[in-house]
Amino acid sequence: MVLLSGLVFVLGASVGSFLNVVADRLPKGESLVRPRSRCPACGTTLAPADMIPVLSYLLLRGRCRYCGASIPLRVLLVEAATGLLFVFFWLRYDLGPASLAHFLLAGFFLLLAIIDLEHGIIPNRLLVVGLVGAVIVTPLLTGWIDRSFLGVHGVPGAVLNSVSAAVGAFLFFFAIVFAYPEGMGWGDVKLAGLVGLLFGFPGVLVALWLGMLAGGAWGIMLLALRRKGRKDAIPFAPFIAFGAIASLLFGREMTIWYERLWGVTWP
Repeated sequence: MVLLSGLVFVLGASVGSFLNVVADRLPKGESLVRPRSRCPACGTTLAPADMIPVLSYLLLRGRCRYCGASIPLRVLLVEAATGLLFVFFWLRYDLGPASLAHFLLAGFFLLLAIIDLEHGIIPNRLLVVGLVGAVIVTPLLTGWIDRSFLGVHGVPGAVLNSVSAAVGAFLFFFAIVFAYPEGMGWGDVKLAGLVGLLFGFPGVLVALWLGMLAGGAWGIMLLALRRKGRKDAIPFAPFIAFGAIASLLFGREMTIWYERLWGVTWP
């Protein structure tokens, strides 16, 4: 168990290393495969020993081997976070199609969060990739086939559930942006629709509720510390990503808890 967990962590950290490359290059319109990774300070091409996930950062003490420039802490955090998420999803769903689908989604949402945090954008190209991927990945998610829509069960009910959740989430965020354009961007609207397609009802409610709750708490804290003003924009994709990943891990349990607490049943 420990050995397999270590292997899954290494796999996740390696994916996190690739996510760092994509986060650096995609917003600039650069190729994801060429040129090879280089130090942004001195331009030296990095050797394989410089790119071992997590370990290289720790051994180099966060500095370039060739010029001594600082390596962004984000490199370590993303690699470690992706590795840990892979381990959590493996323990939650075991190795199989479901865990593979969750691995892909965790990496996708992490990438969105990084890019929005650092550049304040949600690239349309990435959302298109997510949309295409959703068609492939969604049926692999645990419980997808159990979704229904107004009494329609099986595959048709699951498809209708996902599509209706996508439309509902899109329209809800559209209304927010229409009423308060400074508070959220159009990229968030499209991302909310994608989350609806992936999670369906009631999963989308859990994901977006957690995201809005986390975003609201963060905004209140920044206002209290006077780090942001009421009219300052705060990237929201990281909070949607947080809600989505948390829902992937615990959404079903949260839904069951809510149903028991209020005695409601989702249609």
